[in-house]
Amino acid sequence: MLRFSFFSRVGVSAIIAVVLLWTAAVDLRAREGSKEWIVLKDCRFIPNPANDGDSFHVSAGPNEYLFRLYFVDAPETDEMTPRRLIEQAKYFAISVPQAIEVGRAAKEFTRQKLSEPFTAFTHMSDAMGQSRLERFYAFVQTKEGDLGEQLVRNGLARNYGFKAAPPGLRNSRLEVEKLQQFENQARQEKIGGWGVNIGRLNAHEQGPSAFSFFVPAETAHLHSPRPDLSSPAPRISKPVAPTPRGGPVEKNQSHAKEKTPLGKIDINTATEKELTTVPGIGHVMAARIIAARPFRSADDLKRVSGIGDKKYARIRPYFQ
Repeated sequence: MLRFSFFSRVGVSAIIAVVLLWTAAVDLRAREGSKEWIVLKDCRFIPNPANDGDSFHVSAGPNEYLFRLYFVDAPETDEMTPRRLIEQAKYFAISVPQAIEVGRAAKEFTRQKLSEPFTAFTHMSDAMGQSRLERFYAFVQTKEGDLGEQLVRNGLARNYGFKAAPPGLRNSRLEVEKLQQFENQARQEKIGGWGVNIGRLNAHEQGPSAFSFFVPAETAHLHSPRPDLSSPAPRISKPVAPTPRGGPVEKNQSHAKEKTPLGKIDINTATEKELTTVPGIGHVMAARIIAARPFRSADDLKRVSGIGDKKYARIRPYFQ
C-alpha cells in the first residue's frame, strides 16, 4: 500500500513537471512570435492618448491590440523621451520643437488613414514599449496601401526600425530599398519633416504648405505584399491638405487672436487646440494635461508634471 502511494505521488509529480515544461515552451514560442503571419481583417482604430504615428491601439473582433509598425519610425509627439527625440530631429535636420510637430502630424495622418477598417499582419513579435498592454510589431494595410510606406512617402517617418520579411517576400531587402526611395523623394520634394524651415522655432508658423498630407500617384502602383487581401484599387487624387485637430497643418493662429474667456474651459473635455489657447500652455503641456485625465476639478492641475504654483495661478482662471 505504501509502495503504491509512493509511486502514485512520483507519477503525479512527473506529469505536473511535464505539463509545466510544455507550458513554458508554448509561452516561449509565443513570445518569440509565430512563424506564420496572423492576418487580422476588419481592424478598427481605437483612439488613445498614447497613440502616435507608428504605434497605436486597434480592435480586431472582441480583442484589443497595441501594434508598432515594422521598418518605420515617426518622431515623438512630446518630450517624454528626449534622447530619441533629439536623434529624430537630427535625422530630419530640424529642431526638437519642430520634430514634435512632425510627430503630431504623423499621428493625425495615421488616425485619418485608419478611420476605415484595415488589415494587420503580425507574428506577435514583442515590440516592447512602456504600455501595460503588450505591444507587437505589425504591417498595416489600408485601402491605399501599406501605412508605413505612406508615412515615409509623405515625409512623416524615417526608414528606420525593426525589420522583417513582409508577407509574400523572402527577405526585407526589397522593402528597405523601396522605403529609401520614398524617403529620397519626400526629401527632394521637401514635404513633411523635410519641408520644415530650420530657421523657425515652430513648424505651424510656416502654414499648411510645410506638411502636405497626400497620397501621391505613385502609391497606386505600389506592390502589395499581402497575398490574401483583396483590396480595391486606391483612388488617385491630387494633393490635399487636411485639417487635423490642433495639428501643425492649421493656418497660423496666434494666441492673441484666439483669446479664451476666463472660466470657460472644461478640464476633462477640452481639445488640445482649446488648451493651447490658454497663455502658458503649449502643445507639450496640453498633451500632459490630456494624459492625466480624468480630473475631479481644475484644481487638480497641480498634479500635472511641469505645472508649479506660478503656472497654476496663471492658468487656473481659464478653467471652470
